[in-house]
Amino acid sequence: MLFTRFSGCLAAVAIVASCGLAAPTTTTISEGVFRYDLSPEAREHALPSMSFLHPDRREGEADSSRQASTLPQIEWRDGVQHVFVGIEPGTSLYGTGEVPGQLLRNGRVNINWNTDAYAYGIDSPSLYQSHPWVLAVRPDGTSFGVLADTTWRSTFDLREGIRIHAEGPAYPVIIIERDHPAEVVEKLADLTGTIEMPPKWALGYHQCRYSYYPESRVREIATEFRERNIPADVIWMDIDYMDGFRIFTFDNNHFPDPAGLNEWLAGKGFRNVWMINPGVKAEEGFFVYDSGTENDVWVKLADGRTPFRGEVWPGMCVFPDYLSERVREWWAPFYKDFMAQGVDGVWNDMNEPAIFGVESKTMPEDNFHNADEAFGGPGTHAQFHNVYGMMMIRATHQGVLAANPNKRPFVLSRANFIGGHRYGATWSGDNVAAWDHLEWSVPMTLNLGLSGQPFNGPDIGGFAGNGSPEMFQRWMGFGALLPFARGHTGKGNIDKEPWSFGPEVEATSRRAIQRRYALMPHIYTAFWQAHRYGTPVARPLFYADPADPAIRSEDDAFLLGDGLLVKCFMNPQMDRTVVMPRGIWRQFDFRDRIEGDHSDPHLPQLYVQDGRIIPAGPVMQFVDEMPLDPLTLIISPDEQGAAEGLLYEDAGDGFEFRQPEGRRLTRYSAAISNNTLTIEREDIDGEWPREPRTVRVILLTDEGMLTADATDAPSIRIDLSNAERID
Repeated sequence: MLFTRFSGCLAAVAIVASCGLAAPTTTTISEGVFRYDLSPEAREHALPSMSFLHPDRREGEADSSRQASTLPQIEWRDGVQHVFVGIEPGTSLYGTGEVPGQLLRNGRVNINWNTDAYAYGIDSPSLYQSHPWVLAVRPDGTSFGVLADTTWRSTFDLREGIRIHAEGPAYPVIIIERDHPAEVVEKLADLTGTIEMPPKWALGYHQCRYSYYPESRVREIATEFRERNIPADVIWMDIDYMDGFRIFTFDNNHFPDPAGLNEWLAGKGFRNVWMINPGVKAEEGFFVYDSGTENDVWVKLADGRTPFRGEVWPGMCVFPDYLSERVREWWAPFYKDFMAQGVDGVWNDMNEPAIFGVESKTMPEDNFHNADEAFGGPGTHAQFHNVYGMMMIRATHQGVLAANPNKRPFVLSRANFIGGHRYGATWSGDNVAAWDHLEWSVPMTLNLGLSGQPFNGPDIGGFAGNGSPEMFQRWMGFGALLPFARGHTGKGNIDKEPWSFGPEVEATSRRAIQRRYALMPHIYTAFWQAHRYGTPVARPLFYADPADPAIRSEDDAFLLGDGLLVKCFMNPQMDRTVVMPRGIWRQFDFRDRIEGDHSDPHLPQLYVQDGRIIPAGPVMQFVDEMPLDPLTLIISPDEQGAAEGLLYEDAGDGFEFRQPEGRRLTRYSAAISNNTLTIEREDIDGEWPREPRTVRVILLTDEGMLTADATDAPSIRIDLSNAERID
């Protein structure tokens, strides 16, 4: 009966659309946000949104002082809905989620269909995630975004304007109009939600490989980091920790005491992350399989009765139907005993879902999902494929939080859908140890951020293949400053720890990671902005000046938070010129606290925009090794001698920050007059207690860097004639 209803809906839409191209049905759903449907009937029968944080917001109406200036053409043709959005010459296109290649997406075609895309290339049409979204920046810097709000397979053709077509029934098109691209992305976040504030340890450096085992190898890796004085916060365990790849189990030979291992890691300042995949080994006597069978939780074949079986790592497996709330509630409690072993974070992999030995690499599209009514009710895998991974990490997030209700969950997922950033971070999948993949690391990170997922990054060093020492050195140089910084490699490859390529590469890696920890106050503030507003942590250069056409395609550099520019050297020859945004950008380094930081050619160059203050801190071996004392303020004054910047602080974990007494947002404002630097401190949000500390000022001038120390106070005055020069 449910399938009959669905088929009837599709037929009705097709009948309505048989007239071909017509003016779409338009609804204003928020200030400067417009919904377009094929027809009134299509609007009435549209499937519920799975991208919106509050799906009802898509269904409402609102007033708007801003008029719609981008009108899509929508028609039903050849059994699918086609959308065309024209763009004026000089318009730049971005977003489209997780896509290989360069930042600028004009001229590219991608297909939103989550795919296990091992060692993907420039022509791979689909990767692991689907974000049916385009950000457009007009020649004058104004901007709009287009969301095709459908979970079905869709194609985005950006060769001539924006052309979209998707399988399944008619779907709404959401267009956001704003004056600045940052405002468009923040409005997207207002609709689809922002990331949760992550635990601070998750912003440190992560070390992973497929796989660290046995347990003694994990201890060796952790010990090497501490003995070599290379900062790191997290060690990861891939699938070889399991008993025969059965999820929620531990191999008694290789990992006889996971709780003891995790306790030992914690004693050295490390957190841990362990992998859990969706495939459940179809084996009677395996507690997860027996429980799932008893509770009837598996994805079914097209008959709606027979559990689908597919081969993955454990052999033949069945798969939880996460589209059902009842199944999500069944899945979540498995994390109680798992997390009780001292597990800190969870890695959900293979959740496109990937299936071995079939050409499609996934389930049959006519598989049956007993989806919640909130998602439109039961339907086929063709409808729900792209959200399977998102619904898995939603259930995982629920379970991790229930197991540790006073800690912020950390979940990493390979597959996702737009809006799924609410439940976990991501990475760019199984990339390759090759120079082109190194070059794509920054634009892939940026385009995911422009698509609503700010917590992401690549496998530093490349997952597939070995690569050269120089490549690893360069990759680590800038990769350590991307939002998610994790070194990783595949089974059978050479070791790719920071020290694996010899002393010179180790020295660069140490400096690169030390930079991340020195900049942790700034990075943590940027993550708070992402949580609060949806602002990307790593931003394209055009955020600094959207109307400047010279920087629209620049992807050898990026902005890290407010006012900090990271200029990378992406090719072996190091001979490419980076186009800088207009204005004054002063270069700086951490030679005062990182040996050799100013003279290592493999590290990216760092610049601060005039008028900005960047908060920094001491180099640590892990994020909470010591308090933020001294607090460093890197000041780059504008032409009037003024600068300002923000610093966000809280306990680094837990949820006390949701109350004013658990957080503090401080604005530091600087002004230079008569050779005196005055710094004013203003608490603009929160009441978190402030401990006494030293403020170390680094003043960037056209002649170099000056430094002086003072006590953190509401007002600080520094006589610059007594400041020391940093040589």
